[in-house]
Amino acid sequence: MTEQHRVAIVTGSASGIGAATAIELARRGWRVVVNYANSAAGAQQVVDQCVQAGGQAIAVQADVSVDADCRRLVQAAITQWGRLDALVNNAGTTKFVAHANLDGLSAEDFQVIYATNVIGPFQMTRAAASALKDSGRGAVVNVSSVAALLGTGSSIAYAASKGALNTMTRSLARVLGPTVRVNAVSPGFVDTPWMVAGHGGPEKYKQRAEHYSSLVPLKNTCLPADVADTIVWLIEGAPKTTGDNIYIDAGMHMAQAK
Repeated sequence: MTEQHRVAIVTGSASGIGAATAIELARRGWRVVVNYANSAAGAQQVVDQCVQAGGQAIAVQADVSVDADCRRLVQAAITQWGRLDALVNNAGTTKFVAHANLDGLSAEDFQVIYATNVIGPFQMTRAAASALKDSGRGAVVNVSSVAALLGTGSSIAYAASKGALNTMTRSLARVLGPTVRVNAVSPGFVDTPWMVAGHGGPEKYKQRAEHYSSLVPLKNTCLPADVADTIVWLIEGAPKTTGDNIYIDAGMHMAQAK
């Protein structure tokens, strides 16, 4: 197949960063599997946008915390288009709990968060590894968070899960080379429906976004498209980059956490 017929799976792509990534890949001629856990309607909207952008796309329901679902998701791409060239592990979950509230998190909370944020990317990468190697220039991009570096974010469990994801990114980069590159991106404060809901609605979100902007060198927040641009670059370009983690946070990783 020619370059414009390469195939990608983007997990958790019914909205936000995943949706923006799927649409940008479609705009570049990729065939895209739009994955969702619960939002079939949102995923179909993203599929429609991918088609409007000039690509091809299908929506596939799968819970990345379930290994059988991961294998089925990869098989859907291969059945539909006969190959797989890129995997974006974007599906994630959290629980919004103030870090000082140690009693606000249970062992079950950690297990649920790690199941999606750490075990999910591992299972997806394992399921996709053979097809990505066959591609000859396969790429995996894990969506992490600046919270892993700063120990901030929606909860301690979330920050810890993204730290684990960063370590796993390096491990997978070692074992999947030389034919598959594995990298991570670490967004900061990104304008997504998930963030708005997590911060208690539009007004509180706006206040938080303004506070964030005041702390960072670039004095602004990020859009899903900003993160998608870097993800796509790591997939299509960056031929000598693997095991790396790129911050997309307007400089938050250099600012004092408050």
